[in-house]
Amino acid sequence: MASTESPKRPERLPATIVCIGMAGSGKTTFMQRLNAHLHAAQEPPYIINLDPAVKNVPFDRNIDIRDSVNYREVMTQYNLGPNGGIMTSLNLFATKIDQVIGILEKRASSISRVLVDTPGQIECFVWSASGAIITDALASTFPTVIAYIIDTPRTAQPATFMANMLYACSILYKTKLPMILVFNKTDAHDAEFAKEWMTDFEAFQRALRASEEEGGEEAIGGSGYMGSLLNSMSLMLDEFYNHLDLVGVSAMTGAGIDDFLKAVDGKVEEYERDYRPEMEKARAKREEDKLKNKQKELDRLMKDMNVGKAYSNDMRRRLRKQGKRIRKLTRRVYRDISGLAMFRRMQFWR
Repeated sequence: MASTESPKRPERLPATIVCIGMAGSGKTTFMQRLNAHLHAAQEPPYIINLDPAVKNVPFDRNIDIRDSVNYREVMTQYNLGPNGGIMTSLNLFATKIDQVIGILEKRASSISRVLVDTPGQIECFVWSASGAIITDALASTFPTVIAYIIDTPRTAQPATFMANMLYACSILYKTKLPMILVFNKTDAHDAEFAKEWMTDFEAFQRALRASEEEGGEEAIGGSGYMGSLLNSMSLMLDEFYNHLDLVGVSAMTGAGIDDFLKAVDGKVEEYERDYRPEMEKARAKREEDKLKNKQKELDRLMKDMNVGKAYSNDMRRRLRKQGKRIRKLTRRVYRDISGLAMFRRMQFWR
């Protein structure tokens, strides 16, 4: 006899790694290196591409937004620019995210990780409604980690470093998911300075003063306002750094990939321990609020129906009274008319 039991949920769900990074940070190259590393370890990942505008992707994709949405056709049909085309394409893809989640759930027992590549215009993904829908859908089903890819050589100055940290802070609090800072291109510039600045406030102060004294293209000059602002922000972000893992990698050579995967495993445990209970609590609260709103609407409808019923009954009573008055008046008029006619006949016979 055929079994009617539903398929068992795998004991360990695959970790979902959402790669976010500015254009030129080496995000796609990092995805390619990570994909090759996992294949070499006999742990092939499931890859999703969410960049509709990319022309060539140097790795195989299991799900590609370009297969279902034509980016250039979207731009032409809706008369949009490049960023508007990306956002609209993501909006169209987000309407099918439940099907994507269904496919991932079916394959969950055979894959170890899900890699998600996002557009280089990160504001189109992070700050759009479709980006929030996609990340929330993934995070509600699988342990999800944000990997924020940073161009290390371009972040060696205190000003650009602080700008990247502020962006990472905004992404962390927007997505509310565990985050790993991935300092890419360490073959061109070592990332030890970033670790030192994130753990030692005085080291960042020294680098800031040195930048002011040396000058240069990205140096901080002027009246000292920018230096004071960066000092204040570094103090403010000190607590923020405690919730982040920093990993230096080279997508070109493959250095640091193992450290990144260890950091992902640690963030998965953090997700299960801290983030999932909060998400379930928030989901339960949303469902409770939804039920309360439905009950309020139902109570309002019933009240309106009762008021309408009472109004109808009152109108019926009034109509009955008016009907009685009209019948009385009609009978009186009829008697008066009958009496007048009889009087006239009497006068005629006289």
